[in-house]
Amino acid sequence: MRAAVLNSGRVFVRDDIAEPRPGAGQVLVRVKACGICGSDLHFARHGAEMLALGRQMSGLPFQADEVDLARDVHMGHEFAAEVLEVGPDTETDLSPGELVTSFPLLLAENGPAPIVYSNTVHGGYGERMLLSAPLVLPVPNGLPAHHAALTEPMAVGLHAVNLAAPTGEGAVVLGCGPVGLAVIAALRTRGVAPIVAADFSPARRRLAGRLGAHHVVDPAAETGWAAWRRVGGDRRLVVFEAVGVPGVLNDVLRHAPAGSQVVVVGVCMGDDVINPYFAVTKQLAVRFAFGYEPAEFAESLRAIADGDVDVAPLVTARVGLDDVPWAFDALGDPEEHCKIIVEP
Repeated sequence: MRAAVLNSGRVFVRDDIAEPRPGAGQVLVRVKACGICGSDLHFARHGAEMLALGRQMSGLPFQADEVDLARDVHMGHEFAAEVLEVGPDTETDLSPGELVTSFPLLLAENGPAPIVYSNTVHGGYGERMLLSAPLVLPVPNGLPAHHAALTEPMAVGLHAVNLAAPTGEGAVVLGCGPVGLAVIAALRTRGVAPIVAADFSPARRRLAGRLGAHHVVDPAAETGWAAWRRVGGDRRLVVFEAVGVPGVLNDVLRHAPAGSQVVVVGVCMGDDVINPYFAVTKQLAVRFAFGYEPAEFAESLRAIADGDVDVAPLVTARVGLDDVPWAFDALGDPEEHCKIIVEP
């Protein structure tokens, strides 16, 4: 079958990928749509660094298999697909032709394998892939595949908001890339107000307003903090740091009102420096968010299918496999693209 793969830092399309075969508890699906995630772009450029940092960590719930960057790496974890075949000894109500999505994890005899970066587990940038039947969710309400594929990135924002559990506070969202936009959408569904969003990109600011931000500012003209003082005064709030650039977190600690929560959802890959005095003096609660829970993934799908979250504005292009290398380059310009959907 055909698939776009990463090999030695380059994305290209191969025509000779081995066909996946479903085993017990698995479902073979035909990929209908797969979003390109910012983490995929980052892995393509900085995969060796990310793997090195991963080797330094302990305490993870499970350790993914090591990835060889000199071999084909399969990616694509924001997907919707059509059921083709149910594996042997698999108890499921799924039937061929059904449109589904899934929590991106493949359950296997030797342990769970994330569907994210792998030399062996196929992802959504290929024509077909395997899913674990217990984790598969039917796509309801006739939701189109290219919208259902955005269940995964919207679940990231939902998880960050759930960790904060805002109770009447407003929110400031710094950075309106896909993760920041997902946070804004989740805040709106939770009834949080006011929501102040800040980003240097005019295109991202427009999307922030469409996703539910009440006040959207260009930090070059008015900082998010100045905008918050204008609309929220000095009362506490929840700050979502979705930039992931060194220095931003320390700036948040310096300017956030006393008693506020800070949720870091942007991934800063470099070393950063903070002054704890800011957080201690103002008794700030700081936590870091990553991924989502299966229940949040299901809730995200329901919110999109029911129309509570409109993901249509996020989709700026839909391409075939042959255009995946172009799409990886094109996503470097936030004025042109937010989410490019691959339709194998």
